[in-house]
Amino acid sequence: MKKVIIFAFQGEPVCFAHAMLNVLNMDEKGYETGLIIEGSACSLIGALNEPSHPQHKLYSKIISKGLLAGVCRACCHQMGTLEEAEAQGLPLLSDMAGHPPMEPWISKGYEVITL
Repeated sequence: MKKVIIFAFQGEPVCFAHAMLNVLNMDEKGYETGLIIEGSACSLIGALNEPSHPQHKLYSKIISKGLLAGVCRACCHQMGTLEEAEAQGLPLLSDMAGHPPMEPWISKGYEVITL
């Protein structure tokens, strides 16, 4: 089975939507996959959790299917969304100076894609 993890760095909503769409598509195709929210993309987590947001259904599906591997603790802090991430119960990753490292995914055989 193919393994792919997507690190979404871009806080531009349309770019982030493509990260979510690709994770969902790969999951439907049987891939072992997940999404890590990093960089300026961490600024989106509050808005995405609002039912009125155009991408709320995608975000909710990622969460409900267990495809969100985590969010960057340091970037959530920088973007002012750390409390929101904690309130949503999102897994906070910080093993590399406050950020999620890619190496553990690579060592487990995952292809790492950054968007």
